[in-house]
Amino acid sequence: MTQHLADALPTSTGTQPGWWREAVIYQVYPRSFADSNGDGMGDLEGIRSRLPYLKELGVDAVWLSPFYASPQADAGYDVADYRAIDPMFGTLHDADAVIREAHELGLRIIVDLVPNHCSDQHEWFKQALREGPGTPLRERFHFRPGRGADGSEPPNDWESIFGGPAWTRVADGEWYLHLFAPEQPDFNWEHPAVQDEFRSILRFWLDLGADGFRIDVAHGLVKAPGLPDLGRDEQLKLLGNQVLPFFDQDGVHEIYRSWRLVLDEYAGDRIGVAEAWTPSADRTAMYLRPDELHQAFNFHYLNTGWDAEALRATIDESLDSMRPVGAPTTWVLSNHDVVRHRTRFGTLEKARAAALLMLALPGSAYVYQGEELGLPEVVDLPDEVRQDPSFFKANGQDGLRDGCRVPIPWSGDQAPYGFGTGGSWLPQPAEWAGLSVEAQTGDPESTLELYRSALRVRRAHPALGAGDGVEWLPAPAGVLAFRRGDFVCTVNTTEAPVRLPAPGTVLLASGDLADPDVLPADTTVWWQG
Repeated sequence: MTQHLADALPTSTGTQPGWWREAVIYQVYPRSFADSNGDGMGDLEGIRSRLPYLKELGVDAVWLSPFYASPQADAGYDVADYRAIDPMFGTLHDADAVIREAHELGLRIIVDLVPNHCSDQHEWFKQALREGPGTPLRERFHFRPGRGADGSEPPNDWESIFGGPAWTRVADGEWYLHLFAPEQPDFNWEHPAVQDEFRSILRFWLDLGADGFRIDVAHGLVKAPGLPDLGRDEQLKLLGNQVLPFFDQDGVHEIYRSWRLVLDEYAGDRIGVAEAWTPSADRTAMYLRPDELHQAFNFHYLNTGWDAEALRATIDESLDSMRPVGAPTTWVLSNHDVVRHRTRFGTLEKARAAALLMLALPGSAYVYQGEELGLPEVVDLPDEVRQDPSFFKANGQDGLRDGCRVPIPWSGDQAPYGFGTGGSWLPQPAEWAGLSVEAQTGDPESTLELYRSALRVRRAHPALGAGDGVEWLPAPAGVLAFRRGDFVCTVNTTEAPVRLPAPGTVLLASGDLADPDVLPADTTVWWQG
């Protein structure tokens, strides 16, 4: 496969419409990025040492998944202390060094914030258990008496996202709500102390220099009054499709209005990014009204298959829903919770073509660590090494998220491929030697160099980046073609070549382009038109 890069590109005007409106944001999963001390687990110093790689790649910002003090019941999304670093990742000084060095390189840092729930080892929750029913600390969570004559049944029929009931009974007979693992009790966001605490946490990290927050389960903070029964099982299948009493309640928006006031106190365009699973793009847009957050993940796009008609519909719906609230649309193909898109789509050719399509669309794009290497999902991990909590439950998520979390390869021909000196917490496949950063650097046909070229063109071309629409061009069935100013993108999602007159001069292609009037199967081409 060969990509083609034009020698001359139009020069960007340098206009900055708000950095988040066109940023390419790279997600780092800390335990799987780089290990500095040889314990097999990635850490903050490892991240700091690899920041120049991210600068060279061409991204604008780095989103760090949780590194807080945590028992690691859910890979750090069970936070015991929001102002401390877990020793496995380093110290607060290490976090400060990451932020400072990133800024010196012109990179911004987005911190992952987990406000829906904490760890059962959080001091508030431990004290609530000690103090017993009816005490003030229990009001900061959702404690309830059970149903039935002896209170032995859960307070309602809600199911955990990880499987099983969303309630756990404690020794004194009360039950507490946890929409995820039992080790992750949900906060009661109706309580003023919870609201005050998180505004304080925001300021703590903003004072340290964080440029924004990715807000985990942003749709889950407020529950319907009375915590009503849902009335059916297999509730996970309704996520993102139906109105649920524990997700996407209108009360969350008042919380984010108060957070926006905090963000706006700070110079430098600090932002909030919602991880919000909602029934529609219109509902997602509500999180991005001018007085709320800045971005939301576009899960509707992530869940769209490699099909031209479906992609066009999702692109139009996404852009149309964000336009009324003046928010940028975001585009994402992979993250730490889903099967890597190379494996979802079935081939590396489709994954490369999908990447160029994503990076050509107006708005902001997210890149998950390793996708720039063309990494596939690891589908054959032994059961004994898996750590995803839902793997050990029934009726929850598929429990196979570990496959996208395997540490990425940097160099060498044997595991752990430069990840560290002491192995890796999940085993890496032997074939990853050929996919390492070292192996791909300088190879014009590699996926890494394709991403580097694409990000370079995207940054330089004035028609790319921020925007709120595309002009669709006539194209055969299975093909997408759109214009943005003097830039044209053509995408063939079919398994056969398609004749399509060249709309200009080739800037970049995801695969070989022997004849500019023939668009190869599963190929995206960027044109100067």
